[in-house]
Amino acid sequence: MTASIALIDDDENILTSVSIALEAEGYGVRTFTDGSSALDGILAKSPDLVLSDVKMPRMDGVELLRRLRAESSVPFIFLTSKDEEIDEMLGLTMGADDYVKKPFSQRLLLERIKSVLRRATSAPQEEAGGSEVLRRGSLTLDAPRHACAWKGSEVTLTVTEFLILQSLANRPGFVKSRDSLMDAAYDDEIYVDDRTIDSHIKRIRKKFRQVDPAFDGIETLYGVGYKYKTD
Repeated sequence: MTASIALIDDDENILTSVSIALEAEGYGVRTFTDGSSALDGILAKSPDLVLSDVKMPRMDGVELLRRLRAESSVPFIFLTSKDEEIDEMLGLTMGADDYVKKPFSQRLLLERIKSVLRRATSAPQEEAGGSEVLRRGSLTLDAPRHACAWKGSEVTLTVTEFLILQSLANRPGFVKSRDSLMDAAYDDEIYVDDRTIDSHIKRIRKKFRQVDPAFDGIETLYGVGYKYKTD
């Protein structure tokens, strides 16, 4: 089945050129010129991936991501300008899966899109050694469906959060350094610092505590990393 992409940018030239390149690769594309209309369209009909500019009228890309993450774990890639490094890191800590700097080559953009889609569909299963469902006590991770549950209650995770949690749950009781978690969750082309991993762990814990206030399955070993504790 053809993957669908929501493309958001207030530059009509970028919308046109990127749409043509994506459609030539077989993707279905819906375009939006601002974050507000994009939010409505995405929540009404979720795409397989969101590709969004940062600075836009009515609602910028960072706010769009924040609102989407309250409802959806759809893979999300930022298009950023050279002077938007702060926005890049903010976006990653909020749950974006990647970013591509403008100006970019169409080939690079297509490769990053394929990489994020591949992570969303196949990477969790590959890391689990081919097992379709990983169970650790009250935790269930269903790789093919990208589904997570705690004590039978659904927990909605982004692609990056899923990969981090799965990396920890694959070896309960073993400490995973931040560098190891970076390798599990990001491609080599993406640089993230320790604070980004810490932010992801914080978001994962918050989501689990929304369904179980007593959740303490992820233990911090200060200065070392994190480990998953089975209940």
